[in-house]
Amino acid sequence: MSVLRIALLQAMPCGSLEGNLEKGLELCRQAKGLGADIALFPEMWSCGYDIEQASSAELSARAIYAGGGFVSSFGRLAAELSMAIGITLLESHKPKPRNTLVLFDRHGERRLVYSKVHTCDFGAEIKLSPGDDFLVTELDTAAGSINVGAMICYDREFPESARILMLKGAELILVPNACPMEINRLSQLRGRAYENMLAIATCNYPEGVPDCNGCSSVFDGVAYLPELDGSRDTCILLAGPQEGIYMAGLDLDMLRLYRSTEVHGNAYRRPDMYGLLTESIETKPFIRKRRN
Repeated sequence: MSVLRIALLQAMPCGSLEGNLEKGLELCRQAKGLGADIALFPEMWSCGYDIEQASSAELSARAIYAGGGFVSSFGRLAAELSMAIGITLLESHKPKPRNTLVLFDRHGERRLVYSKVHTCDFGAEIKLSPGDDFLVTELDTAAGSINVGAMICYDREFPESARILMLKGAELILVPNACPMEINRLSQLRGRAYENMLAIATCNYPEGVPDCNGCSSVFDGVAYLPELDGSRDTCILLAGPQEGIYMAGLDLDMLRLYRSTEVHGNAYRRPDMYGLLTESIETKPFIRKRRN
């Protein structure tokens, strides 16, 4: 059995770039000690998602380069630990900063640099630039290679995000997060995993961070097994509200067998009927003035 061990770093930020760097590196070392093959941070770890009251100028000053020292430190550590790391940041970008995930493989190579496509334009993220594509990469881990994609927080509220990643070959979607993970948002993740027959790992900030409550999760997407009469719970990890490193073991063999035989994902789609989904149409009651 091939099991991918995922560490969700549900941690309190430190209030400074330097503090978040030091704490983040130590969290990764601890995750490796727990047997992790991949470690994932919450959304925008470089600044702890502290953007609500910041002006555009302040956000630009707080943003860092994806190729700079903060991010590169995690790449070096990934190679040292032989563990994949998904580090998040407020990325310096023109015309406005971006909300970004950089994924390193266990050799310290950058495999994916993804920026949040669905920025929360109804709030502070109107001051950020949205990303321009959904990305999937083949990630080398100690448990073997796996096709990994990414969404960030609000992206998960659009079924198209996970659907595109599935169509691009994703077996696992990483989701850095910074919001209350209540029953409806958890249901979204469960649904995305179920309908696309893939795993979704979400890392949130713990209780004590404004507007966050922990509840990091992993859904493996496997709803049916031959030996069971009915469906099974696809949730293999649901963290509590407290700060901590939460571990889940994803059975890759079981997931891949399920994907090769079951009816969801891309098995019976009718894309010739979905043309409206790609048209840019805004009609009442969904017209909003604030939009990137």
